[in-house]
Amino acid sequence: MRLSLEMVTVPVADVDRAKAFYVDQVGFHADIDVRTDGDRRFVRLTPPGSVCCVAIGEGWIDSAPGSLQGTQLVVEDVDEARAFLVARGVEVTGVQRYPWGRFCFFSDPDGNGWSVQEPPAAA
Repeated sequence: MRLSLEMVTVPVADVDRAKAFYVDQVGFHADIDVRTDGDRRFVRLTPPGSVCCVAIGEGWIDSAPGSLQGTQLVVEDVDEARAFLVARGVEVTGVQRYPWGRFCFFSDPDGNGWSVQEPPAAA
């Protein structure tokens, strides 16, 4: 059996503001932005090089905006990733070292927390 995580729902208060942040600042690709029955809106965004996407929207997410914490992006070079985010106006922490890798952290406009990890070199 294969289980593949392919979408994470990110609760936001303002879909347009969140979409602009993830696309224009963090560099995600905007895959889908559709309105469905009633007041529902579904927006799918994918980080470059990822098979897992994030979804934001209106009318179908019950979680409080900003309640998602600890979602992780994995990169080859955390210094390069941090510089990319800083250059695009994202408030991001300095690089921190742990036994399980090097990290920096940022939040979206609603307070959803993200980590960016450079895994340790293989032994």
